[in-house]
Amino acid sequence: MFYIKLKVLIQYCCNCHLLQINQKNKFNRPINRYRLFFGPPIIGIGFFWPSNNRYRLCMNVTYNDPTATLLTSLNCCLDDGSNYQELLLEMTRQKTVPNVFVNKTHIGGCDKTMQAHKDGILQKLLCGESEVYEYDLIVIGGGSGGLACSKEAATLGKKVMVLDYVVPTPKGNSWGLGGTCVNVGCIPKKLMHQTALLGTSMQDARKFGWEHNWETMKTAVNNYIGSLNWGYRVALRDKNVNYVNSYAEFIEPHKIKATNKRGKETFHTAAKFILATGERPRYLGIPGDKEYCITSDDLFSLPHCPGKTLVIGASYVALECGGFLAGLGLDVTVMVRSILLRGFDQDMANRAGEHMEEHGVKFLRKYVPVKVEELEAGTPGRLKVTAKSTESDETIEGEYNTVLIAVGRDACTGKIGLDQAGVKVNPKNGKVPVNDEEQTNVPHIYAIGDILEGKWELTPVAIQAGKLLARRLYAGASLKCDYVNVPTTVFTPLEYGACGHSEEKAIELYGQDNLEVYHSLFWPLEFTVPNRDNNKCYSKIICNKLDNDRVIGFHYLGPNAGEVTQGYGAAMKCGLTKEQLDNTIGIHPTCAEIFTTMEVTKSSGGDITQAGC
Repeated sequence: MFYIKLKVLIQYCCNCHLLQINQKNKFNRPINRYRLFFGPPIIGIGFFWPSNNRYRLCMNVTYNDPTATLLTSLNCCLDDGSNYQELLLEMTRQKTVPNVFVNKTHIGGCDKTMQAHKDGILQKLLCGESEVYEYDLIVIGGGSGGLACSKEAATLGKKVMVLDYVVPTPKGNSWGLGGTCVNVGCIPKKLMHQTALLGTSMQDARKFGWEHNWETMKTAVNNYIGSLNWGYRVALRDKNVNYVNSYAEFIEPHKIKATNKRGKETFHTAAKFILATGERPRYLGIPGDKEYCITSDDLFSLPHCPGKTLVIGASYVALECGGFLAGLGLDVTVMVRSILLRGFDQDMANRAGEHMEEHGVKFLRKYVPVKVEELEAGTPGRLKVTAKSTESDETIEGEYNTVLIAVGRDACTGKIGLDQAGVKVNPKNGKVPVNDEEQTNVPHIYAIGDILEGKWELTPVAIQAGKLLARRLYAGASLKCDYVNVPTTVFTPLEYGACGHSEEKAIELYGQDNLEVYHSLFWPLEFTVPNRDNNKCYSKIICNKLDNDRVIGFHYLGPNAGEVTQGYGAAMKCGLTKEQLDNTIGIHPTCAEIFTTMEVTKSSGGDITQAGC
């Protein structure tokens, strides 16, 4: 019975993508079960012995193909496997394991498989090469495609004739040059679609408390957050994770003390630890900051409308909060010590700030607060803020209902006993230095998320790093988190999406002469009819000329930045180049298509304004 089952499995996998047979016991002992994993384009078979304590053979091969994942497992009982090696020899001419097939090609054992991976053979067998298409450019028709084609051909020195004729409809309607899209297709459709979306949004807005009721909005938001909190607890329970609501503190390298809200202490040990304590908002250290000011930890559950608000800081939290408060119709001022969005591309940051300023947000630049006083208690009350110039001895005063501090965040590492475990931290900010596998200087202690030194402080990054770390630790995986090609969006009123390097960082790493920056202004179609923000949206890509014009920085300022940036982030993971962007057909009319038609470089000094679609 065993031979029949094994033979069927081998034949099945030989006709598929990958067969992987793993032995976990050096002795010829009976096999009592097997596991079959399905995960296109990889399929693997592993045999397991319950008495395995000697060694584990595993093949870890990293591919860029994200579809190479394990999807399901099937457990079955086998009758007898004492002579399975003879069957393997008969079918594969190899009786040792692991025994690997890729796309019907027998690779061999572990050494041969790893060598094939090193030589690039596995990658070629699994992925293959993308098919390249070339298009014949014959211009018949004066629609969007024909016009673009003819203009490009003319630029290349070709003699071009454009033929276009519109047969009238039965009602006698016809139109001019430009084709269906401009006249009776994409453009009018999108504008009417936007009208419908606005109508829907006005109906949905009542659920968020518009016109505007802060208390209703706050209650709705917090009710939803509460449902998420409960869902996380249920998920832990379903995964058999023991959740304990207590504060943890190392007392030994492998031992922690857990203290609950009643002061009850329990002690726990572990072989490995992962630090994922996150960060909290930083206060100013000035008179009145903790007594009278709030942070983002307080804002979203504030029981009353904040009224006239001073936002202190230039972080993404400061600009996002200031932006949406202004969007709710509140009087908002942002006090900035130096630059906006430190660490982000400064060209983009300044453009986002300028847009906020044009839409009513006031900026106090080159000032820092020195004192906050309460003038009148209330909901909201009245506060007086005294600030000092960073460039002179000038001081100013202002009155506000709410002062929101958003000057940065501090890692929550100072009171968890890391010194008892021997873990090193940056004394200036409490951040934890790690290697490329999120391992601290203590081998059995790891760290992920916002507390990492020099890494992105983003929830999806932490989630990805955590998953990959667990797989490396306990599943024999090798894939590490990519901290460079991380797509992110700052949700300012005009959203800013980015992936890869800022222009400043790219110059630092590669040198200005080795870079080409393509950029363009654009006017979203949905902004045209209300006639707002003409040529305020902006996009640019930073290309490495020494690496086939590979895109190493992607930046977008416009509506739906997160939706736009997400897809390009995936493309950058695959080594996106300028030529590939140029050869990509854009979806029209969209904002994202601007990246498929960018021609003007910063170095040329050419005009980047857009006259139309």
